[in-house]
Amino acid sequence: MKHADQVRLLEELMDKVVSGTNVNSGVTLKNPTKSYWCPELAEREWQTFFRSHPQIIGMSGDLPERGSFFTLDDFGAPILATRDAAGEFHAFVNSCRHRGAMVETREKGECQRFACPFHGWTYANSGELTAVTMTEQFGPLDKSEYGLLRLPAVEKYGFLWVHPDPRGTILPDELLGGLASEFESWQFGELVYGGRSTYAMPLNWKLANDTFGESYHFKRLHKDSLAAVFEGDVQCFDQFERNLRMALAYKSIVQLRDRRQENWRITDGAFLVYYLYPNIQVNVGATGVTLVRIYPDPKDPTNSISHISFYIRKELLLKDPETVKRRAQAFGDIVESEDYAVGVTTQKAIRSGMQEHLLFGHNEPGLQHFHNTFRDALGMPPLESV
Repeated sequence: MKHADQVRLLEELMDKVVSGTNVNSGVTLKNPTKSYWCPELAEREWQTFFRSHPQIIGMSGDLPERGSFFTLDDFGAPILATRDAAGEFHAFVNSCRHRGAMVETREKGECQRFACPFHGWTYANSGELTAVTMTEQFGPLDKSEYGLLRLPAVEKYGFLWVHPDPRGTILPDELLGGLASEFESWQFGELVYGGRSTYAMPLNWKLANDTFGESYHFKRLHKDSLAAVFEGDVQCFDQFERNLRMALAYKSIVQLRDRRQENWRITDGAFLVYYLYPNIQVNVGATGVTLVRIYPDPKDPTNSISHISFYIRKELLLKDPETVKRRAQAFGDIVESEDYAVGVTTQKAIRSGMQEHLLFGHNEPGLQHFHNTFRDALGMPPLESV
């Protein structure tokens, strides 16, 4: 992030803290509760946002070495992600070309060759079929035509993108909508993987996203946790086409007034939350990044699964790994026990259909933008004002 932008955001946040003001969209919008449980809408979302759109599946730190791999199954097909001997990132359908069994069932690790457990067909981590068991009995086969099914895959700005459609394209700069240079400056690719927590919860995937989308709740829901660190009811908001950035103020932010502005760093006084369309949150703090990936349950719109992964600055991890990892894990614990716990009660309450709308106030522009972006992508009218 340019230093001038860091100074602008920090000054704006400090002014808000001192004046007791907050971001103001100038409008209150109504969001139909049906959007959180309607099966027909959920199917459209699944096809549009998750089966036909590039997906961020992790960060470069998930594949730290040549030979690293990880697997996932979050948007319709089991995927095997690898880093080959040349350091290149690949993504494949995790399925043997013989009879379809998964060639790798471990969550992550290091492997140069993947052997199908069914009949032993073997694949390189760059995707080529290298061995067919008992070829004299199986019959002749051109191995060059039967490598693992390759998916479009791009590594850029420290993120790993995959397209679920083998014919799809991935244009990271276009997807980031004006955030490319900012993300490049963060040098996310240097961060080290620090662990992951997964939460399968009975709440809609958009509702799970909503729980993070404003600072209005900090003094209330997080009164015994985050409120000790963050200023409640204070944030900055900027949108970048389909994406957005929120800046949240630490209670210590006013101490920056004692420093020369050329020494100001955004993470010394603020915590940045990026929403990347359609389902990603990138939370940037002084120690590194928390990546949140939220997926719907394609069979039940009232369920979702969230993967919260932590990526840490290498020097901090080497200096005090246990403290850094413990602080990172605390974020996931708060999400589960406070944000998502309230979200579950919300899902139960609105599923009756008796309450037709939820409200997004002037101080919740991120949620207004988040939902209007989806509605626009689905050809739906924007949210109505109160």
